Amino acid sequence: MKYIDLHCDTLSRAVEMGANSIEILKDTMVDVKRLRKAGASAQFFAMFLSQQELRTEAAMLDRLYNMYDVYQNTMKQCKDCLAPTVSYEEWSRHEKEGRISAFLTMENGEPIGGDLGQLEKFYRMGVRLITLTWNHPNCLGQCHSKEPKQMEQGLTEFGKDAVSYMGELGIVVDVSHLSDGGFYDVADLLKKPFVASHSNCRELSPSTRNLTDPMIRRLGEKGGMVGINFEPSFLHEDPGNRESKVERICDHICHVIQVGGADCVGIGTDFDGIGGELEISDCLQMELLFHGLKRRGVSSEIMEKIAWKNVVRIVKESMRAS
Repeated sequence: MKYIDLHCDTLSRAVEMGANSIEILKDTMVDVKRLRKAGASAQFFAMFLSQQELRTEAAMLDRLYNMYDVYQNTMKQCKDCLAPTVSYEEWSRHEKEGRISAFLTMENGEPIGGDLGQLEKFYRMGVRLITLTWNHPNCLGQCHSKEPKQMEQGLTEFGKDAVSYMGELGIVVDVSHLSDGGFYDVADLLKKPFVASHSNCRELSPSTRNLTDPMIRRLGEKGGMVGINFEPSFLHEDPGNRESKVERICDHICHVIQVGGADCVGIGTDFDGIGGELEISDCLQMELLFHGLKRRGVSSEIMEKIAWKNVVRIVKESMRAS
């Protein structure tokens, strides 16, 4: 079955490995050759930025542009089967051409640096989804935290302006890694759907990276969706459990369907950003997920929504044609 994955960290891994493209890679979970063989319709490629590692603005921008160069090189080298994509119209055209759509995203809005002009610059680069925070607060707002008072904090005043501007530009707002207070600020601000690109259900796993049931319901009411993450520590009640099994991933998908509806769930593997004993260890094994859902009695119609249709709807409603 064709599918769309809302989040992978392969650009970051490529930079770490010294690779100038992701056409063919060893020791990664994703590359273009495998995406094509796996039947991917689209892949969202994150430019991941860690404040813990990149402590200066210069270092962060340098890493961002290194990942952007890898993305651009890959688009040139693989133009017969992969295409940069910024809208529903482009995705639709690439489908007809038999090419995989490559959506460029940013994980951590810190490089925006309190400047809406910088946000517009990233839009012109082709960024069409921004994960507002990572594991540290930034210019946009508070990240997830085990501290209740921090978890209640939301977006900064600039963050509220930036989120509203993202909606105007046609950049999808991603609340994975954001605090609970930030989640509700986004929900109150935006008229367009937003996503949690790589998060799971806090009812099944207590990680603060996951969404509570009221958050899932609100996300569904707003027309948004959550991309289920394959990382073990976001799947289990015991964070020390390092197994990522298909059945447990299906537990989270079915829980989102029960709480938020079948239009509210998709795939956000977090490939090349996760570890552990992974039953689905790269994109070639994605079919195992669909076999698992079929065993659960999930219909073909709902399976297609999970695999790709929900993402396409978000793209159509949230991204502006250039």
